[in-house]
Amino acid sequence: MSSLRTLLRTVALVGLSAALIAPTAAAHAEPSPADLTRRIETSSAELERVVESYNKLTEDIKVNKAAVARLQARIGPLEQQAEQSRADVTALANSAYKSGGLRTADALLRPGGSAALLDRLGTLDQLTRQRQERISGFTDNQRRLLAEKKRLDATLARQAAQARELAAGRTRIEKDLAELYELRRQAYGAATERPAPKAAEVEARKAPAVAGDAGTAVRYAYGAIGKPYVWAGEGPGGYDCSGLTLAAWRAAGRSLPHSARMQWGAVAHIGKGDLRPGDLVFYSGLGHVALYVGEGQVIDAPSAGRNVLKRGMNMMSIHGYGRVT
Repeated sequence: MSSLRTLLRTVALVGLSAALIAPTAAAHAEPSPADLTRRIETSSAELERVVESYNKLTEDIKVNKAAVARLQARIGPLEQQAEQSRADVTALANSAYKSGGLRTADALLRPGGSAALLDRLGTLDQLTRQRQERISGFTDNQRRLLAEKKRLDATLARQAAQARELAAGRTRIEKDLAELYELRRQAYGAATERPAPKAAEVEARKAPAVAGDAGTAVRYAYGAIGKPYVWAGEGPGGYDCSGLTLAAWRAAGRSLPHSARMQWGAVAHIGKGDLRPGDLVFYSGLGHVALYVGEGQVIDAPSAGRNVLKRGMNMMSIHGYGRVT
């Protein structure tokens, strides 16, 4: 009996020791390839949202720069008008004194003037209106100039703030990329997939015969297969998702912004049943976009570390479909 109790105590102690040791051992265990893959997918999705936000900010800065250029183009003539108004007022005052304008007015007010009272008043009114019109023109031009300068200053301030935000965004993306590439190295032995130019050659021969501008965009996308994902890239060496769709349609002579969300706002929205090659497929959160090439397939730049590829369009939840018009 005593030997049985001793055995039970021993078993209990061994079990307790195992329970105490197991969590520590688990905490130091290397992540499995499946765990690494899940972390890579999560990090890639998060990074893509950051990259697309960066792309949108870049597009906003382009808009601001164009607005600054337009304002500066308007300010130049306004400054000339304001200067001319100042010169006109000065000339009016000089003329009044030097050519007798004020002497004439003064004579009209003196008793015994040759003109009738109404004529005198009419002449004075005309002189006054002339002066007021000149001064009013000067004031209006000055006001317009000041308003334009105020708008320009506000636009430039926004642009400067966006530039600072852009720099911070680049820093964050580079840090996130370094972490993602390290995860890929641990999981796959390499931080990035090797570019596969031969894959593009093989796939390009499979490109469907599509007419018109859509056909040009589709053929361009096939030619990009195997090229690396490059954040904020729009070719020809590499692409991110919206950079690829932008470049494909740019080859067809159409302009799209470098942002999935902004592209969604720039295209005509269509139903799934209306999809045809060259249309764009947008994914949940508008953080990813791909080019539809027919038969349920899209070509896209998937995520950092990977290459452009053709795959089934249902690889993630779809937000909607768009046509470049």
